[in-house]
Amino acid sequence: MAVRRIIALTLGWEDLPKSASVHGGSRTERVREPVPSLLLETGDGWLILDTGFNTALLRDPALRSRFYPSPNYQPSLSGSPSGEPLLEALDAVGVALGDITAVALSHLHVDHAGGLKHFAGRVPVHIQQAELDYGLNNHPEPEHYSMARIDYDDPRIDWVPATGDVQIAPGVTALSTPGHTPGHQSFVVDLAGGGGYVFACDAADLTENITEERAIGSFRGATPEQTVEQIRRLKDIGARRGYPVIPGHDPVAWPTLAAELSAL
Repeated sequence: MAVRRIIALTLGWEDLPKSASVHGGSRTERVREPVPSLLLETGDGWLILDTGFNTALLRDPALRSRFYPSPNYQPSLSGSPSGEPLLEALDAVGVALGDITAVALSHLHVDHAGGLKHFAGRVPVHIQQAELDYGLNNHPEPEHYSMARIDYDDPRIDWVPATGDVQIAPGVTALSTPGHTPGHQSFVVDLAGGGGYVFACDAADLTENITEERAIGSFRGATPEQTVEQIRRLKDIGARRGYPVIPGHDPVAWPTLAAELSAL
């Protein structure tokens, strides 16, 4: 079985220097990057990949000053001023929160794991064991590296940890691609009508990370060269399957993909 439908959601934006996404990139050139999420209709139900920000950490002034202290990084939310971006995005595409049967996280950074609060105690959450181990140990180191433990340290979360590549739903394979974080994972999605996609997530933020094989700007427990090795692996998988490799935060590629998917 394969995935019947893919819906691309944009849950917010990040205004940051290009060097955050491209190793050796400009520190003065700014990029407004989308915060992505994907809905996949599988034979097991709707699977959501990544969940955006925790709104409370952005809207409460004291929490924002703690979790987003750098003026160099400015996050913002999509949707209404007081709403929940994830819930509003689901409502806009006609998918109820109760229709989602599983979650998969590429990694635990604040712009990917913040919406877990909507799923704790409800559905299983797929993640790499190495990511969970890193995020829950050596506190406060992970918080210094853009992980907010409050987002994911919840005993109600039904973690489904993996070690390496694994099929997590019909037509959806998680690929272990450490580098950006110790347990980062990307995803291959096979479509029921043929074709599919390789979603790099933060193994490659921008199109030029992929086309020019430029190292990503942010990495942990890896060298820049090792992040390029992950990009080459994803490109090889895409070439063998005939699937495009989609960067995780590209301000042109992401809305283009969303429009392409909405037309299917």
